[in-house]
Amino acid sequence: MATATKQPARREAFGSRNVFILSAIGSAVGLGNIWRFPYVAYEGGGGAFLIPYLCALLTAGIPLLFFDYAIGHRFRGSAPLAFRRLHRAAEPLGWWQVLICVVIAVYYAVIIAWSAMYTWFSAQLTWGKGNENDFFFSDFLQMADVKEVGVSTQFVPQVGIPLVLVWLVVIVIMCLGVKRGIGAANMILMPLLSLMFLVLVVQSLFLPGALDGLNAFFTPDWKALANPAVWASAYGHIFFSLSVAFGIMVTYSSYLKRRTDLTGSGLVVAFANSSFEILAGIGVFAALGFMAAAQGTDVSGVASSGIGLAFIAFPTIVSNATGGSIIGVLFFGALVFAGVTSLISILEVIVAALQDKLGWRRVPTTLVVAIPLAAISTALFSTTTALAVLDTADAFVNAFGIMAVALVAVIVVAWFLHKLPALQEHLNRRSSFRVGTVWKLLVGVLAPLVLGYLLVNELIAKISAPYGDYPGWFLSIFGWGMAIALILGGVALSFVPWSKSSHAKDDSDYDEFLLDEAYDPDPETGSIRVATQGGAR
Repeated sequence: MATATKQPARREAFGSRNVFILSAIGSAVGLGNIWRFPYVAYEGGGGAFLIPYLCALLTAGIPLLFFDYAIGHRFRGSAPLAFRRLHRAAEPLGWWQVLICVVIAVYYAVIIAWSAMYTWFSAQLTWGKGNENDFFFSDFLQMADVKEVGVSTQFVPQVGIPLVLVWLVVIVIMCLGVKRGIGAANMILMPLLSLMFLVLVVQSLFLPGALDGLNAFFTPDWKALANPAVWASAYGHIFFSLSVAFGIMVTYSSYLKRRTDLTGSGLVVAFANSSFEILAGIGVFAALGFMAAAQGTDVSGVASSGIGLAFIAFPTIVSNATGGSIIGVLFFGALVFAGVTSLISILEVIVAALQDKLGWRRVPTTLVVAIPLAAISTALFSTTTALAVLDTADAFVNAFGIMAVALVAVIVVAWFLHKLPALQEHLNRRSSFRVGTVWKLLVGVLAPLVLGYLLVNELIAKISAPYGDYPGWFLSIFGWGMAIALILGGVALSFVPWSKSSHAKDDSDYDEFLLDEAYDPDPETGSIRVATQGGAR
């Protein structure tokens, strides 16, 4: 009796292009848009920074976004499977990206937990006026020095409990799948995030001193344009801002229907992300202008980024502003929503990769991924040395993870595998905005040059002086050691056998019309071309 060959379940898909766009924007719009971009722009020349920023967006961000879309959509897989179908030797690039997402997910969740607690604290001004700095470091984090205690195991309940709740919410969303979970969550959270931040901006604009903050943010310092570091900063920010080069957009685009307008969608995502960043800059600097006026100083004396902006500067604003509790709830609530939409996209890279590799179903794969990550996240980041571990891991995974894999990926695909013409053809076959030689030059020449420059600068900076003045053993584990482990782990995982149900082919000639997509109309003539194993005929 003949036995039927087991076929894999059809690949999940977003319900519509609009859901994909919202999900991609949700991934791109994260914590960095709110707490990093405003300060980067301010330090980079204020209004003048918009010139290198737009140049970086047009010449690097959008081209690399198209690059990720083309790979994910053309080869219909998670990052490892898509790169394997591109060429078998490229599979380690996909696993390198997956492991980067593992590291980011582990520490990203704790920032969402902090934000959730500060949303609650804002309603009651829990930190006490004038005590914002001490409250965050001493009362809330109960921070200890790694030089004195090493890596602590002392549990901090006000961090650990909300962190577990964040993981539970995210696990539920992930278990529901691409359409009912990720897509539905973004359809709810992204409009809410936009509305909340718009209200926050409007309220901030009416604070005393808001105009001084906006003047500081937008007044151009044209001399800054002569500084190469400003341009490097713009390009560095764009690479991280659009969620390119660490598997997210490759994975998300693999869930698109085959006739989706890829470049049109990419342009919407890119410009929506940048619009939100500028909106964030207006809201943040209007509030900082108020803070400077209240303290009798100028904006430069209170401007900061990252954790200092979110958990010290903004609580100070909340304490002193009329209606400050509302500002705090809106600001920290926005951080929670932006963080959750980004975290689910990060986790999806990992879940999709294991689903493809092992041929497992959605729910068991999600639980196998998320429960251990939640345990590690809670064990490392609910302790008194959490901030030092987070700071180091974030600095090294961004520099020697995301930037490094982006550099290697564009060099391998463009110069060793010569796949840019095929990716260009795929983009043009399906998109309203056609790309050509300029796109190939931007991805194959400009992107490697800029990424190489940024990577060398980071390498020199971190070798010349211990990062954060942390002990050598600490940096060896959570910094250099982690960065090297990501590469070695990516190579090792590429040797794990693929499930027979994954359709992972050993050759590099995979065609996305395999199975039920056998016919493809030519976009210009409308004639039908039959797709075969060897490509469209």
